[in-house]
Amino acid sequence: MPPASKNVEAILWVLLSTALFTVIFAAAKFADGAIGTFQILFLRYIGGFVTVAWLVMRSGCFSQCKSKVPLRHFMRAVFGCSAAAAITWATAHMPVADASAIGILYGVITVLLGVLFLKEHVGLRHWSAVAISLAGAALIMAAQGAFQSHITAFPAMVALLSALLMAFEGLLIRTLSQTESALTMMLFVSGFGILLLAVPALMEWHNIGATLVVGCFALGPLSVAAQYCTIRGYRIAPLSVVGPVDYSWLIFAMILGIAVFGELPSVGAITGSILIVSGGLLLSTIRSQH
Repeated sequence: MPPASKNVEAILWVLLSTALFTVIFAAAKFADGAIGTFQILFLRYIGGFVTVAWLVMRSGCFSQCKSKVPLRHFMRAVFGCSAAAAITWATAHMPVADASAIGILYGVITVLLGVLFLKEHVGLRHWSAVAISLAGAALIMAAQGAFQSHITAFPAMVALLSALLMAFEGLLIRTLSQTESALTMMLFVSGFGILLLAVPALMEWHNIGATLVVGCFALGPLSVAAQYCTIRGYRIAPLSVVGPVDYSWLIFAMILGIAVFGELPSVGAITGSILIVSGGLLLSTIRSQH
């Protein structure tokens, strides 16, 4: 039963992970249509695999990266690659605010999966924290105009599918992190990701400049750092604590929008961010129970 201080540590790791992934998920927007979704992901996974392999060689522990549950690693890669592709595709075919509003539901789904599959205890304070964070997320999306424009059903369903896939990946990260090292998990997911993305990437391949290629490869080391933070956080605390912290994605996205794209937040967005932070602070005070 980890004390509240452990929950704080786990939340900080996941916050850092979310900040890094915010930049990674914005890669397509930075590329501005010059490269396809699967090609970005494929090059990113190659960069990640090279980075992890280098780290393993430096530590001299290739033999320690063997796993007794390779199928779980493969399924994690399936869920992770599919989720990334789904949310990127949905964002390209519907308003970004709407896609994000649907995709962010994976935080709630993650808590539910922890209850259903890992038998994690979720009390009134847990649900209160989830509700506060969800209210903040809804307020931010409403302030940005979510669901005010017409959208077709199919892209919305794809965005919802991405939320479900992200939640299942979180469940696998939680279970794998109890027995597998961070390097082992990252090595397997990068290797399987390359295999899964190779064919779709080649089917949509575009000839791009060296600068863009290097940029996509650089997403690999960045994603390795983000995955490490995720694994550390998920290893320390249950899904019911770390899952809702991912709502901070909206805050980091807002910061990125201000710093890079000149998108100033509204009063509603700022108020929603305060609610999300409040939900996270409430989670950090809860002692984990099983």
